[in-house]
Amino acid sequence: MPNPLYDALFATLADRDSTLLRLQDGTEISGSAFYGQIARFAHGLRHLGVQPGDRVAVQIAKSPEALALYAATVSIGAVFLPLNTAYTAAELDYFIGNATPRVFLCDPAKADSLRALTDSHGANLLTLDARGEGSLMALSASQPSTFTASDCAPDALAAILYTSGTTGRSKGAMLTHDNLLSNAKTLAQLWRFDDTDILLHALPIFHTHGLFVASNVSLISGGQMIFLPSFDAETAIRLLPEATAMMGVPTFYTRLLDSPGLPEAAKHMRLFISGSAPLLAETHTAFEAQTGHRILERYGMTETNMNTSNPYEGERRAGTVGFPLPGVEIRLTSNGTEVAQGEVGMIEVRGPNVFAGYWQMPEKTAEELTADGWFLTGDLATQDADGYISIVGRAKDLIITGGYNVYPKELELLLDAVPGVLESAVIGLPHPDFGEAVFAVLSPRKGVTLDPAAVLAAVADSLARFKQPKAVVVVADLPRNTMGKVQKNLLRAEYAGWFKLG
Repeated sequence: MPNPLYDALFATLADRDSTLLRLQDGTEISGSAFYGQIARFAHGLRHLGVQPGDRVAVQIAKSPEALALYAATVSIGAVFLPLNTAYTAAELDYFIGNATPRVFLCDPAKADSLRALTDSHGANLLTLDARGEGSLMALSASQPSTFTASDCAPDALAAILYTSGTTGRSKGAMLTHDNLLSNAKTLAQLWRFDDTDILLHALPIFHTHGLFVASNVSLISGGQMIFLPSFDAETAIRLLPEATAMMGVPTFYTRLLDSPGLPEAAKHMRLFISGSAPLLAETHTAFEAQTGHRILERYGMTETNMNTSNPYEGERRAGTVGFPLPGVEIRLTSNGTEVAQGEVGMIEVRGPNVFAGYWQMPEKTAEELTADGWFLTGDLATQDADGYISIVGRAKDLIITGGYNVYPKELELLLDAVPGVLESAVIGLPHPDFGEAVFAVLSPRKGVTLDPAAVLAAVADSLARFKQPKAVVVVADLPRNTMGKVQKNLLRAEYAGWFKLG
């Protein structure tokens, strides 16, 4: 039995002497050298007792070695579990306790503070830093540079990605080899990627966009990646003339628009792609005006990878996410019934890209994944007469800021526990840089004068930085309907212009 991801993405690298990765400092890594690192990590993981189906959790900086670790994990049939590098120890405690990984990797600087946590959950603690150094490298350095991948079925788990729920309890979305591989094949063909492409890769690799869209599409196409540790507009402008394609979140494009030299740098580019957060129509228009390129916007989520895309050939319509991908079915429903053209409905998705369910949450899986394979996304959209889909809202109040998901309930529980806070409401507001910004509205207990800065400070250590509100206001009472429910729609309307978009 083959190993689907290994066979399609990594096997051919063994004999590839040409460049696979270019780094920010000019270093080039060939395909065969990268394959050798995959092999050494594969042997190292097996030495640690990692078996097919075991979880390998990582909270590590982006590096070629981090990407090789992903490849090694899925190649031996284990399950890769990347975690946002901003997560706090309190957040990690839940993820490690829930996923029970055999191995957990972190930066060497965090090892001492996390050892008690990993010991309590029975995980082996190893380290890997941004330079590719650490105890995993020491363990693997003397291992052979060739290996045999483990056989696994197309429906075997390849990864678990956590996505928070509105109750504040995170859910582990289980993604199979076929989920990831089918999506990579479809996107590479749809977006015309081939072995002549050089992708400017400045996305993090702890979530779907950077790891499973950008990296997998490039790997399956046989192209190269300019593999940057993070996004910096000045660096991107310098390196764009060497690239043919770029994938980014809206924040990347707003920052490029403010950078001198963009029109010249973009001259030889083939394609700009945006996702993970809504791209403002203004950004789309301004980018075309400066560069002549119409950004291709698409729509996906953790549980499904990519679902829709604007066309490669044809009109890339600003404010829309295009059409369903080939092989992916989408319907818009209200109370289980498909809505008429132009009406708002919840997006339901079915196809080989749709995940296998939530880790150890059969009840939640049954709520959101129907017996006949439709995933109820909770996203609200319309579809026009030409078939273009436009996202109009999120039924679950999800906030997407800079490409990262933030669920209000998690923040509200923490804010409500701060002394003096009676109640809080967390919403997302339009932001020119991040797409949406986290915004908190607080009502105080009787006789208390709240200091917004002090409230933010009180919860800062419990939240990753991207989750922390960018602004707070205090009001006497939160608006409610006749049933007593807080009317967040009124708050969004009242404070819509807080972060000036001009």
